[in-house]
Amino acid sequence: MRPSISCSSTWRSEVASSEAHISVRGVTMAYGARVIQQGLNFDVNRGDIFVIMGGSGCGKSTLLKHMLGLIEPAAGEILYDGQSFTRADTATRDAMRRRWGITYQSGGLFSAMTLGENVSLPLQLYTDYSRAEVTEVVAYKLALVGLGGYESYYPSEVSGGMRKRAALSRAIALDPQILFFDEPSAGLDPISSRLLDELIVQIKESMGATVVMVTHELPSIFGIATNSVYLDAASKTMIACGDPRQLRDHSDQPVVRQFLAREAAAEPEAEA
Repeated sequence: MRPSISCSSTWRSEVASSEAHISVRGVTMAYGARVIQQGLNFDVNRGDIFVIMGGSGCGKSTLLKHMLGLIEPAAGEILYDGQSFTRADTATRDAMRRRWGITYQSGGLFSAMTLGENVSLPLQLYTDYSRAEVTEVVAYKLALVGLGGYESYYPSEVSGGMRKRAALSRAIALDPQILFFDEPSAGLDPISSRLLDELIVQIKESMGATVVMVTHELPSIFGIATNSVYLDAASKTMIACGDPRQLRDHSDQPVVRQFLAREAAAEPEAEA
C-alpha cells in the first residue's frame, strides 16, 4: 500500500501545526503580473532537514527569499512558531531574524575580511560580548566546522569547500534555531559535497536546529533530507511534499518520480 503523503491543503492563517517551526500558508509568488508559484501550503516541522526542490526555473530560490522576507508574497503569509512574519512590524521581524542563520550559494563571505572577522561580525553587531569573548566564540565556531587555526586567513587563501564551511561558521555564530541554505554544495566536488552534508547534519543535531535547504543535488536530498516540497514549473504550484525517498518510490506525480530517480546511483548505499 502506498504511504500517505500529507501536505497542508487549506489556508488557515491563524492556525499552524503544533509541530511546525515554519508554516507557509496560501503563498503566491509573483513579479508583477507574472506568477512564479501559487497556492503554496506546507509545514517545516521542528528538527526537519527540509529540502525545497524542483526543476530549473521553478522558483526554489525565490521561495527561500520569501521565507527570509527579502521578497514579499503577492498573497498568503509565512509563520514562524505560529507567529506571522509576513504581517509583523519591522522590529518584530528583526527579532525573529536573529534566530536564523543563513548561507548563500556563493558563501557570501566579505573578501576584505579574514575568516575570523567574517564570523565575528554578527557577534559584534548583535551581542555585548567583550573583544576577548568574541575571539573565543569565533575560535570555537571555526573549530566546529574544521577550521580551527584559520582565523587570520582571507577567503581567497582557502579552498571553495573551506569557504563554504567558514560561511556555515558565521551562520551559527549566534546559535540560531533555523538554518537556511541556498544550494550549499554548488561548485563543490562530490567528496567535499558529502563532507559538507555530514557537517550540516552534525551542526543541526548539536544545536537542535531546523534546516531549510534549496538543492537539486540527489546525494544531498537522499543523504540528509527528512522532508521536502516539490515545486512544479509547468503548473506553477507545489505538487508533492514529504520524505523524498517515499516520493521517489510512491508519488502519484510522474515528474516527481522522474526528478528523484534520474540518477539511480545517487543515493548512498546503506552501511552493512
